[in-house]
Amino acid sequence: MAPASYNKLETISQKELDEAAKKHERFMKGMRGGARAVMKFKDLTGLNFSGTDFSQADFTGSIFVKANLAGGNFSGTSFFACDLRQANLENANFMRADFRGAYVAGANLSGANLDQADLREGRVLEKDRHGFLKARKREGVSPEDQNLHKTIFTGANLSETNMSGSRAAAADFSDADLTGVIVKDADFTGVNFEGANLSDANFTGATLTNANVHDAIMTGTVLDAAEIGGANLTEALTDENIGHDFEEIARSLPELLEDHTAWIASTGRKGQRLDLTGYDLRNVEDLATYPLTAIKAIEAKFLGQHLEGIEMQSALLDRADLRDCRLKGADLRGSSLKDAHLARADLSEINMSPLQFTNEDGSTWLQRVNISGANMRYAVLRGADLRDVIMMGVDLSYAILIDCDLRRADLTGAILDGADMDGALLSGAIIDERYNKS
Repeated sequence: MAPASYNKLETISQKELDEAAKKHERFMKGMRGGARAVMKFKDLTGLNFSGTDFSQADFTGSIFVKANLAGGNFSGTSFFACDLRQANLENANFMRADFRGAYVAGANLSGANLDQADLREGRVLEKDRHGFLKARKREGVSPEDQNLHKTIFTGANLSETNMSGSRAAAADFSDADLTGVIVKDADFTGVNFEGANLSDANFTGATLTNANVHDAIMTGTVLDAAEIGGANLTEALTDENIGHDFEEIARSLPELLEDHTAWIASTGRKGQRLDLTGYDLRNVEDLATYPLTAIKAIEAKFLGQHLEGIEMQSALLDRADLRDCRLKGADLRGSSLKDAHLARADLSEINMSPLQFTNEDGSTWLQRVNISGANMRYAVLRGADLRDVIMMGVDLSYAILIDCDLRRADLTGAILDGADMDGALLSGAIIDERYNKS
């Protein structure tokens, strides 16, 4: 369903779109009966464009929320001031496309070609009831950005895309995944990369003057001949400050875990607790196959690790960096992740419910998961068990919380801007009343 502010736009059906695609194809081939696709200010929410050729089409001001453009050809196409939030743009060709002022937050552009695309600011003007021109407002955009109409790619997946020669001055890529992108000779003056993953990105010859790269991941990032004057690189994670090299540990992980298992079994009288505090664990192979119950890994770097189904109950993971990790179905019951970095992580079906312990007198107590202050922007928590979790001050902006169990969770002060909580169980949860609907 389109946002309320867009209801005045004409809605296009899948049948009408398919017919327009056929005519556009004939137009591009110079055949009789063809017509260039010009679909300005239309509601195209959720439609399927996959594999179609809409090169040089004009979609100015239209809505593509959750639409599927995967594998399509949109070379030279105008997406000027379009709303492409959460759209699938995977492996599509956007060479020389016009994205000025587009809103592409949370979209998947993995493998897309954005060579020479125009990603600068843009503004669409419309007449008000008095006949005067004014900037057209967009749903979900802050008042200050309404005036600028910046191109917004926040939280988008742009991994392995080609953006060489593109113009993206002042665009917003905060929290986006730009792993392995090629951005040679591009103009990214004043771009916001805060919290973004720029691992192995190639910015050779690019202009990054006055760019904001605060808290971004820059391991393996190539900046040869790049202009970075005035760029804010504070707290960026680079190859120099990633942490201790795990391979420098004299003993193997199985050997360390043997001592750790003895420590758990003897309640600390034998063996030694596994302490990986401050270590770089990104490249530890098959890490998810090891039982890591009650490990200590404060400020450890797990970036991008595949940890599906891992057992990490009662673990101490405060301030750990788990951005872009795959933790689907993981068991983190009773663990502490205070101030952890979990942006863009896949936490689907994760178990963060409390552990129950019995005292000698027969009474019981709960050890609750504590993720207070964690950054979980754009994280996927579909179907997660978050009962009784302490989530005070957690940033869940644009996170997917569909079908989550949040009963009795404490979300005091949590940021839920743009979060999708459809089907979530919220009985007994401490949460802003506008979200407490069940």
